[in-house]
Amino acid sequence: MTEARIAHSRLKLLALFAVFGLPMAMAWGMVEWRLGIPDERTAHGSLHPDLPQLADWPLGQVAKEGADDWLMAFDCASDCSASADRWWRVHRALGRDAHRVSRLRIGGTESKALPGESVVTWQAAPDWREPGALWIIDPEGRAVLSYGEGVEASNVLEDIERLLKLNPEPPLARLHDE
Repeated sequence: MTEARIAHSRLKLLALFAVFGLPMAMAWGMVEWRLGIPDERTAHGSLHPDLPQLADWPLGQVAKEGADDWLMAFDCASDCSASADRWWRVHRALGRDAHRVSRLRIGGTESKALPGESVVTWQAAPDWREPGALWIIDPEGRAVLSYGEGVEASNVLEDIERLLKLNPEPPLARLHDE
């Protein structure tokens, strides 16, 4: 072999090491020196990992439209028709992903349920209850995010869209529902 061919082969080998080694070195540097890692929050809601599973909430029978649905549960403390309408509009704004989310109104049984909404009441008010709060609950029944009474509907919509994007629907899920 000539010197030129040996140098060319070594150069190829170094390029191959660089292709596989540089990303690992960059990832290590990002973790070690916190370079390029965003520090800001991406969700507008609050995380409450200490909240019990939905099955352990002191509620009546909770009905969801689909078994794999996310749930928007809101505590209707006052002005229930306005709150129900507000969250119904957020639900409709989800567009093609609206079928993946169900709504649960807790309280406010005096006003009629809107389409796609189930209404239950607290059997006993838990100590973690926040009147007027909204909880986003995953298909397994865990409260993922919670919002206070004055939250902007656009912030909730943005968070739900992000959750649905990060947790895509299985490809054949619609066929199972039919």
